[in-house]
Amino acid sequence: MNSLIRSTARCLRSGAAVYPPRQADGRVWSASARFLCASAGLQKDLGQMVKKDKVVVFMKGTPAQPMCGFSNAVVQILRMHGVDDYAAYNVLEDSELREGVKTFSNWPTIPQVYFSGEFVGGCDILLQMHQNGDLVEELKKLGISSALLEAEKESK
Repeated sequence: MNSLIRSTARCLRSGAAVYPPRQADGRVWSASARFLCASAGLQKDLGQMVKKDKVVVFMKGTPAQPMCGFSNAVVQILRMHGVDDYAAYNVLEDSELREGVKTFSNWPTIPQVYFSGEFVGGCDILLQMHQNGDLVEELKKLGISSALLEAEKESK
């Protein structure tokens, strides 16, 4: 039990904000310390993943083949703005990634969109930004010129 407590404390000091998994009767699974350590490592990895590219999307499926309507909507919105160069991670391939990104962002749903390491939101937020013009401004901050803005300039 001492090693479990030491392992858990070490993982929590490293920044993990994950509670140990419990059985139905409230007992902690014996692998909880390993789970916490793996979660701490995943949270650190996620922090690096979202900063690696200007635009990062955690989605169900891939941009070429989205596996849910919300992920498809995010891909289509980005495509309309001419954003084709972004990192996309398929959370259906890795359940630990799927749950880890929800913990990392404190956002319960997928897809999740990040701009320069900052959490933007999910499909609904990106759609709202697209509709009210904020997405054009946010992309501009990233050094990305929206294709919609360019098309509007050409039509005038």
